[in-house]
Amino acid sequence: MNALLEINNLCVDFALATETVAAVRDVSLRLDAGETLAMVGESGSGKSVTASSVLRLNPVPPCVYTGGEVLLDGRDVLALPERDMRRIRGNDVAMVFQDPMTSLNPLKRVGEQVAEVLRRHQSTARGESRRAAIRGLEEVGIPDPERRARQYPHELSGGLRQRVVIAMALVGRPRLLIADEPTTALDVTVQRQILDLLLDLQERHGMAVLMITHDLGVVAEVADRVVVMNRGAVVETGDVEDVFDNPAEDYTRQLLRATPRLELA
Repeated sequence: MNALLEINNLCVDFALATETVAAVRDVSLRLDAGETLAMVGESGSGKSVTASSVLRLNPVPPCVYTGGEVLLDGRDVLALPERDMRRIRGNDVAMVFQDPMTSLNPLKRVGEQVAEVLRRHQSTARGESRRAAIRGLEEVGIPDPERRARQYPHELSGGLRQRVVIAMALVGRPRLLIADEPTTALDVTVQRQILDLLLDLQERHGMAVLMITHDLGVVAEVADRVVVMNRGAVVETGDVEDVFDNPAEDYTRQLLRATPRLELA
């Protein structure tokens, strides 16, 4: 079976004024339809750069793709013209970032921002896109979606803002959702709600999820397989239970030891 997403030997550099930084080196991974793959590793390990390469969101310059391929349905997105990438973004692949305030325009009502996704990517008429936006807000569990659609981001709590961002990502019904630390900026209770929401929506729509996180507890709960990254390279990959129960690499064992555990007296 062909993979929905296949990354082969990806290499990404950042050409800075004084030096060239090798951010990603020879990264390979595979993600099938309906599957959840988690990427873990400490900050600076190359997780977000790898995931952003799927949508070519790394700024060029300074980003330079020096090797490898990123295959989406067998097509190398690194070789596609920008007009084709615009059709892929929001339609086939969508992304949720960790801080919803940086993803939302503070000057636009949230319903308008959700509707704009459909108008830009699917040429949906204005009236229908507004109705779809309200349905999208309702689907992600936002109460009174018609009223909330008329509000601005600063009028919503952090949890509601993240639900709006998820609605923006899913309103176009993508087959792949990239979630880059989607719960980091939220308190523990809201984190749980957002994770449950993502799992429910994934099951409902049958989409694949690429989850970027440093939280191994999240990985254990939501992922089928895990990729462990360190210093821009993949150091270990496999089924979550296998990697967690029998890690092959010392770096993975260090990550697992660093995970807080509740000790009962």
